Formats: sequence, structure tokens, C-alpha cells
Amino acid sequence: MALGTAPAPYELRFDSGRSCLDLVATNHPVERLDSVARLRAWLVGTGLVPAEALLHGAGPQWLAAFHELRAHVGQLVCGEIEGRPRAAAAALDRVNALAAAAPPAPCAVRAADGTLIRVLRGEPGCAALVAAVARDAVDLLTDPVARALLRQCEGDNCPIVYLDTSRGRRRRWCSSEVCGNRERVARHRRRAALARP
Repeated sequence: MALGTAPAPYELRFDSGRSCLDLVATNHPVERLDSVARLRAWLVGTGLVPAEALLHGAGPQWLAAFHELRAHVGQLVCGEIEGRPRAAAAALDRVNALAAAAPPAPCAVRAADGTLIRVLRGEPGCAALVAAVARDAVDLLTDPVARALLRQCEGDNCPIVYLDTSRGRRRRWCSSEVCGNRERVARHRRRAALARP
């Protein structure tokens, strides 16, 4: 990076295995949902809305709603991983309340080339999109098989949680390219330091 240039913003990540976990990951290591444009990019990246969606009315209140949901889902997921599932009763009540709204209704339409594509029946509002992610959290946390696959990244100071769907359930990091690479570099440095006279 050249002197005097700002570092690139952290990229949005979609590698946790669930949209609710991807939402929780948006505040590490810095706030990634820091603007309506970034929230829109996240919604498109998760597949909740097609790239063409206009999202009329998206504004600071949308950011606040997703930040609130993120905090509650994070509390619930951490409680499950740490073996204290009853620790976040208020968060559970709030996620259930947010999940009660009707999520966006998808439908299939023909594209110009004749293939079927997924679109939304009308422009979704904030409550509908929050409900879709809250329902994903409810589905995840009430499915014993999926819940058993929850793992916290073993990277230094990385709180990201993901679903370990790897063969043999031996995935150790949220991302092999991020935390896994850091661990390999640190291991190499330790070996090199021990080999020095």
C-alpha cells in the first residue's frame, strides 16, 4: 500500500454457512455494515434480495434494525457454543418477535433468454428482510443437527462462528484464507525462530 493511502475497507464475508451467522460476522474486526450501501451489498451477497432490488426507504433505521438483530443473534449463538443456552432469554424473545413479520415473497419469472430467475414479489421493507434473517436464526438454533455443527474460529482473537460442514468436521477457522493463513504464518515464524542459533 502506498504511503498516504487509506487501507481498503474490510470485505463482506459470506462463508459461515448461514445468513444469520454472516450477519453476526459483520462487526469483526471492524464494523462492516457502516452504511446503507454496505447493508444493501450484504443483502445482495446473502441472496436475500436480487441485485436489481431498489430497496426504497432504506436508510439509517435499516442499519439500526440489522445491528439490533445482529446483537441478539450473536448472544444466542454464543450461548449455544458456550453451553449456556438459557443465558440470553431477552435476545431470544426479541429474535422471535422479529421473525414474526412476513419475509419477502420470492417468485420465479422468465428472463429474456427463457431461463427461470428468482425475483421478489414487490420491493421488501426493512421488517420483511430482518424477519428473513431472524427466521434463519430460529431455524438454525432449533435444528439439533445444524446446531451441533456450530464452531467458533480457532484464530487468535477471532469470534466468528460458522457451520462446520467439512468432511470429517475438522474445519478450524472461519476462513482458511484469513485466520488459517495467519496461523500458518505464525507457525512458520515460530519454527524459523527455533531454528536460529
